[in-house]
Amino acid sequence: MKKLQNCQVLHVALCAIVLLLLMPSAFAKKSVGGNGKGCVDCHQKTTPGIVGQWKLSRHSGVGVSCLDCHGSTKERPDAFMHEGTLIATIVTPKDCATCHEQESTEFQNSHHADAGKILGSLDNVLAEVVEGHVTYDENGNKLKGSAVAISGCLQCHGSEIKVLGPGKLDPETWPNTGMGRLNPDGSKGSCSACHLRHDFSIAQARMPENCGRCHMGPDHPQIEIYNESKHGIAFAANRTRFAKGMEKQDWIPGKHYEQGPTCASCHMGATKTLKRTHDVGKRISWTLRPPVSEKIDEAAKKFGHKDIVPWEKRRDDMKDVCQSCHSKGWVSNWYIQYDNMVNLYNDKFGKPATELYKMLNAKSLITPDTTFDEKIDFTYYFLWHHEGRRARHGAAMMGPDYTQWHGMYEVAHRFYDEFIPELRHLISKGKDEGGDKKSAAKEVEAKMNEILNSDMHRWYLGKSSEKEKAARKKASEDFKKRYAQ
Repeated sequence: MKKLQNCQVLHVALCAIVLLLLMPSAFAKKSVGGNGKGCVDCHQKTTPGIVGQWKLSRHSGVGVSCLDCHGSTKERPDAFMHEGTLIATIVTPKDCATCHEQESTEFQNSHHADAGKILGSLDNVLAEVVEGHVTYDENGNKLKGSAVAISGCLQCHGSEIKVLGPGKLDPETWPNTGMGRLNPDGSKGSCSACHLRHDFSIAQARMPENCGRCHMGPDHPQIEIYNESKHGIAFAANRTRFAKGMEKQDWIPGKHYEQGPTCASCHMGATKTLKRTHDVGKRISWTLRPPVSEKIDEAAKKFGHKDIVPWEKRRDDMKDVCQSCHSKGWVSNWYIQYDNMVNLYNDKFGKPATELYKMLNAKSLITPDTTFDEKIDFTYYFLWHHEGRRARHGAAMMGPDYTQWHGMYEVAHRFYDEFIPELRHLISKGKDEGGDKKSAAKEVEAKMNEILNSDMHRWYLGKSSEKEKAARKKASEDFKKRYAQ
C-alpha cells in the first residue's frame, strides 16, 4: 500500500513538472536586464496592456526584451532618444530579420510586401479623387491626403511612413500596419499585420479571421467564401480542438489535424513534404485580381519580376497541400473545374468587355484621361473588379454561392443589362457627332456586333440554333417530369 502511495506521489510530481514546463511564459518569471527592465517597469504603469501582451508571448519566454526589437541606431531616420536610450517606434521586417531571417526574406519577396503599390492603382483614384479629396499647393505638392485613403485603403495596403522629427511620425502615415507599408529603414511590409503585437501568437496568425481583416468585402470576399466552404465549416466546428495545436511551428494537415484547414494551412503551411513559407503567393497558379485572369508567372513578368517560379510548380505545391486530405484524382478533377470556370469568365465576359472598353478610350468616345466620370466607367469596373473577382475567387475557394449568385449571375447582369446598353448609347452619340467620332463609333459597333453574334452571346440576339433550342426544351421537359408531384 505504501509503495502504491509513493508511486502516486511520484506521478503527481511528474505531472506538476510537465505542467510547469508547458505553462505559457506569462506565468514564468523572466528577468529583463538593464534598460529592458526599465521599459517593462515604466510601461507596466503607462501601457499595461502592451506589457501583458508581451508577457504572454514566446519572446518573453526566451528573454527577448523591448530593446531587442525597438532599440535603434542613429542612422535610422526614425530613431530618437527616449529615457536615455536610442529607439525607434516602428519595428520593421528588417528588425525582425535579426532573428527571423528566412521568414523576413520570404515575406519581402512576396506579393504581400508589394501591397503598397495600390498607391498608383484605380482603387486609389477612387479613394483620393472620387470618394475623397487631396489638397495640393500651387506647385503640385501634396499638402493634405485623402482621409478615405488614410483610414481605408492604406490600413490594409500600407502607407509610406514619413518622419516629421525625433519621435514624431506624420499622422497621415502612422499608425499603420498595412501589409505593404513602406518603412523609414527602406524595408517593405509589416510583420505585425498578421502577428499582432505584442504577443505575436502563431495560433492567432493562423486563424482565418486574421486574413479576413483585409481579404473581405465586395471585391475580394475571401473570408466570406471560406466561411461558406466546407473547409471553413469544418474548421469552425473543430476550432476549440484544433486551437490547442496551432502554436506548433509546423501545423501539418493529415498529421496534427485531419480536416478544416485555414487560409494559412493552404497558402503558407507545411506538409509532410513541403516546408512552410511566408511567401503567400508561392502556391497560386492563376491571378484572379485583374480584368482578365492569366497564369501568375505571366503577370509577374509584366511587372518586371525576376526569378519567377513557373505556375506549374506553384500548382504542384498547392496540390501537395490538397493531397494531405484528398486523393490525386479528386484534386485533379477539382482543378479542371476551377480552370474551366476562370477560362469561361475570361472568354465570355472579361476579354470582350475589356476590349470594348479600351476601344472607347482609345477612340475618345469617352474621356480617356478622366476615370469614373462616366457611367460606363463604373459599370466596367463593377463587372471585373467586384462581380468578376467574386466569381473567380468563389471557384478558387469552393464557395458555390459566390461563384454563381454573387459572381457570374451578377457579371452577366452587368454585361447584358448595363454594359451593352450603355455601349450602344455611346455608339449612337458618336454617330450623331459625325466626323471622326462617327467613324470611331462604327468601328466599336462592328466589334460589339461581332462579339454578340459569337457562340457564347448569340442567345442575347435571339439567334440560338434550332438544335440548341431543342436541347433546352428537352431538358426543361425532363426536369418537369422528374419533379412532377
